[in-house]
Amino acid sequence: MAQGSTPRRALLRHPAQIVVLAFLTATAVGTALLWLPFSSEGPGSATFVEALFTATSALCVTGLVVVDTGEHWTTTGHVVILALAQIGGFGIMSAASLLGLFAFRRLGLRSRLVTATETRSIGLGDVRSVLLGVVRVSLVIEAVTAVVLVSRLALHYEQPFPQALWEGVFLAVSAFNNAGFVLRATSMMDFVADPWMSLAVAFAAILGGLGFPVLLELRRHLHRPRMWSLHTKLTLATTSAIYALGTVLLTAQEWTNPATLGALTRPARLLAGFFMASATRSSGFNSLDTAEMTTGSWMVMDVMMFIGGGSASTAGGIKVTTFALLLMVIVAELRGENHVSVFSRRVPERVHRQALTVALLSVAAVVLGTVVLSELTHHTTDRVLFEVISAFCTVGLSTGITGELTEAGQLLLVVLMLAGRLGPITLGTALALRERRRLYEHPEGRPIIG
Repeated sequence: MAQGSTPRRALLRHPAQIVVLAFLTATAVGTALLWLPFSSEGPGSATFVEALFTATSALCVTGLVVVDTGEHWTTTGHVVILALAQIGGFGIMSAASLLGLFAFRRLGLRSRLVTATETRSIGLGDVRSVLLGVVRVSLVIEAVTAVVLVSRLALHYEQPFPQALWEGVFLAVSAFNNAGFVLRATSMMDFVADPWMSLAVAFAAILGGLGFPVLLELRRHLHRPRMWSLHTKLTLATTSAIYALGTVLLTAQEWTNPATLGALTRPARLLAGFFMASATRSSGFNSLDTAEMTTGSWMVMDVMMFIGGGSASTAGGIKVTTFALLLMVIVAELRGENHVSVFSRRVPERVHRQALTVALLSVAAVVLGTVVLSELTHHTTDRVLFEVISAFCTVGLSTGITGELTEAGQLLLVVLMLAGRLGPITLGTALALRERRRLYEHPEGRPIIG
């Protein structure tokens, strides 16, 4: 009996393994479904790489495609893609919250009580309420977004109601889950000057990218900012700053570009600039032709994609809290301060090390992926770098080279999407679970820095 229970205990001690196994299993099932003949248009079935790439992109809520989503896949295929995106978005949020609870229980009672008081969002182990909260938040935001989109498509664009209903629901689910899949080959370019369509999709993606802990806390204490936790304050402040700066930089870069903003009216330029800034964070939709944007805009988007969205959200990247904390570490060091304080709270040094580990390993993955993909394609480095960051940070934007890559290059992007989706969560949880106090200290040494 004791021997039979050992593997179970070992598995529960490392809950990140469960998430990895679940994602790999779901990817295999999604690939098999999309590989079947009834999922693709025309005679025969999709190739294995097409099915694998699309299933991985949907489950990792990335949005990169190697075939036209609307034309290549049947309605059945669209349902499979939408289901994978919903599972990926909901699963990653609930998994992140559950893994947080697993790590939470490893702390002592006093630490648990202090942390619960600080966060004001996650209790001492009420997993059921966490999961139900994720479901409610997801469905409510998706439903409201779908109502706006369906109404606009049916009334303004005069689409038949069944078509408007399907496209609106598909787009709403894809937006909140930051999946980036659209039934139109031009993504959101048909709605570049339409504030109803653009803003509905952008705000759904923004909310999905904030993260469940933040959404739950805002629902409880929306009008009482003093009760917000450090995580919520840091996420909202950093996200707002990145959106504002990104909108300004992208709009300025593309203002006179005749292939993007230059052909639009001034209000439409501002709308498109904001939409692209929001999409770059992780949603992957584009209302402008990304391939026609300037190299400077690609660089700005590279940085924004790498930062990503909030922790325990549907967004990818290293997460805004990681970026903000590293920025605060730099500021504190430049000021000669001994501790890092944010919003009148001191951040423990072990959290600094965790943030630095996540960021540097992500940089290493992007650099390695760019080097390998550069050897597998003839495209320029700026395009390859953009593609690698988009895949690893599960964004889904592309300069148009994804479908032109060899199968080896596309398989590399599959690996990057899986690593980018699962890596930060499993790594962050592993670091939290491995925390332990050293019983001895080595003599101090000071190498020369700089």
